[in-house]
Amino acid sequence: MAEPLFTPEEQKKFDAGIAEIISHYPSDRKSAGMLPALRLLQEIKGWLPPEGLRLVAKHLEVTPERAYEVASFYVMYHLKKPGKYVIDVCTNLSCSLWGAEKMLAYLEEKLGLKAGEANEKFTLRETECLASCGTAPCLQINEDHHESLTRAKLDAILAKLS
Repeated sequence: MAEPLFTPEEQKKFDAGIAEIISHYPSDRKSAGMLPALRLLQEIKGWLPPEGLRLVAKHLEVTPERAYEVASFYVMYHLKKPGKYVIDVCTNLSCSLWGAEKMLAYLEEKLGLKAGEANEKFTLRETECLASCGTAPCLQINEDHHESLTRAKLDAILAKLS
């Protein structure tokens, strides 16, 4: 028998959250709540497990395939369980001009991961833009933004995560 998706406490949080989200939309437009519903699921579980996507789809009266399409479009949603720290490194033009590729290579070496890989502690990803062109290079760790990075700043940031 499979483990339940939610603990009793998580189930309460999900039920209350999904009811709140749905209350903001007309009954024939529940699907408009897809992004906040996916965010709710990810806040509770840390990622979007397939059974969670099916549950969101059921509540929003859409197909599970539609929930998956939306979730797979946006990089902020995790379809696989990520490491404890998700590190998104911007390698767009401004960051590249300020050494983002070298910074990414340095992180790959320090973490023992290539961009796109994960272990229990870290998920390392290359991302297109973090909207910080004036303070490049930059990255985000679990949505916490870090700017004007150097190797020394990276080392200090990583030391705080250990």
